[in-house]
Amino acid sequence: MPLFMIEREFAEGFDPDDETLRRIDDYNAEHDITWLTSFLSADKKKTYCLYECADIEVLRRHAADLGVPMNAITPVEEFVH
Repeated sequence: MPLFMIEREFAEGFDPDDETLRRIDDYNAEHDITWLTSFLSADKKKTYCLYECADIEVLRRHAADLGVPMNAITPVEEFVH
């Protein structure tokens, strides 16, 4: 399954409540999106999230439908250690 890294910038910082996280999880399950991991900047204003998803357009709709920013989306071909 293809991998994508999404960069998001949050003006007020990222601090979701449990309901928001549940809504995101439910959306992901309904649209065959697998969240793998996220990194949060020290000021909590940027996240970098790694997803598995068959179609990049599904991830674009994900951001729009959930009202979360998506500043950049990058297909990931390989990991370097």
